[in-house]
Amino acid sequence: MHTVSIGEIQKNITLITQLDEAVTIMDRRRNRQVAVVYPMETQNVVSALAGKYRKRVKPQEDLQQAKEEAMREAMAEKYGLSD
Repeated sequence: MHTVSIGEIQKNITLITQLDEAVTIMDRRRNRQVAVVYPMETQNVVSALAGKYRKRVKPQEDLQQAKEEAMREAMAEKYGLSD
């Protein structure tokens, strides 16, 4: 666990935004611990945003293929083309 002063955080906020381990924040004037900051756990954004439709969406193995299929469907809808 790293120890960081409040002044260092004010000068360089990336210390907090790019955490990979816990950091203790110290007030060096009073020589006491102010806070302990832990990195956030990453979550699967798709499941959080899908809501009630998450069970209806099929998981895609190949993202590039899914993009191409979506583009073909959009072009077919826009220009009335068929394969």
